[in-house]
Amino acid sequence: MASPNGHGGLTEHEWRAAVMRHHEPAPGADPWVGPPPVAAPVRVVEYDAAWPAQFEAVAAGIRAALGDRALVIEHVGSTSVPGLPAKPVIDVDLTVAHPEREEDYVPALEAAGYRLRVREPEWHEHRCLVRADPAEEPAVNLHVFGPLCPETERHRMFRGWLRTAPADRGEYRDAKLAAANAAGEQLVMDYNRHKEPTIRRIYKRMFRAAGWLDDAEE
Repeated sequence: MASPNGHGGLTEHEWRAAVMRHHEPAPGADPWVGPPPVAAPVRVVEYDAAWPAQFEAVAAGIRAALGDRALVIEHVGSTSVPGLPAKPVIDVDLTVAHPEREEDYVPALEAAGYRLRVREPEWHEHRCLVRADPAEEPAVNLHVFGPLCPETERHRMFRGWLRTAPADRGEYRDAKLAAANAAGEQLVMDYNRHKEPTIRRIYKRMFRAAGWLDDAEE
């Protein structure tokens, strides 16, 4: 049951701390369902005005597959920020009642053309599904979390901040392009690591602007 403050039983301080916490994979954890990814060139392209419509089509397919089991479907990640270059992959946050109960939603999504790719029970019971047919467009990363999840709040805040903070959007743009050009072939995780220092700086400025950090806090 959610607490009166709407944070799932957390105090306001605990909720903010959870939202501000950066994800650190568990040491030695293997999140991959199936073979791990292989190194390949990371393609970052200029913003495509078709991405919002692509998200709406993807969301409609998810709703058709899950019905009221899909509590919230949101467009997140760089393709949700007008003007920001991105990998041409639509990132979607799907909220379901119990992400650990894969039988409640994975078979229906598999029937709709997805396959389970990542399972991270230690990180808010995160699951990620992708298109089963890699040739189908648009490519999709479908992230599954539960209600009142700090990570989905992070994603919403970051999306909103980048939409309204042109300096940080420009800094992130430069970091993304530099990360994509860091090597001819790399894992997406390597690309993400190249961006990480910039992402953390932007998050810190965002949280400070929200009044969640002061000058004495990291």
